[in-house]
Amino acid sequence: MAAGIGLRVVRRVSATRAFARVAPRFVPALDRAVHRLTRGKVLPSARMLPGVILTSRGAKSGLDRRTPLACVPEDSGSRLLVGSNFGRPGHPAWTANLLAHPDASISLRGRDIPVRARLLTGEERAAAWEAAVAFWPPYATYQARVEREIRLFRLERR
Repeated sequence: MAAGIGLRVVRRVSATRAFARVAPRFVPALDRAVHRLTRGKVLPSARMLPGVILTSRGAKSGLDRRTPLACVPEDSGSRLLVGSNFGRPGHPAWTANLLAHPDASISLRGRDIPVRARLLTGEERAAAWEAAVAFWPPYATYQARVEREIRLFRLERR
């Protein structure tokens, strides 16, 4: 019961504009620091929502970029990444990196897993978006806040 109330509060807070302004400054930094200190075993934001550390090659720089992200696990073992950017106007940089270089890796519970990212479109995207919103309802709020279509990627093991 208490966990259900806590989850509802987290969902409500994470859908606010104030959270969208503040969270990008502290959530990724905290996740990166704790993940590094625990050798990949702990990701604080994953206490609320499943998460991974995505390592992708920069679209412009070609350098490896490590980005903590929430993910939506699928029954097939793949994962969905939602480029919501907390409901802010622009696409997050990691989405451009995956478009340019779809081969990446994720760190999950201390293990590095090679993946290939695929941008979802059409009916496949619609079905995956429905599943993502059912999993984490604030995604619908984020989409309503922006004019762009939020990018949705499926990560599959290579």
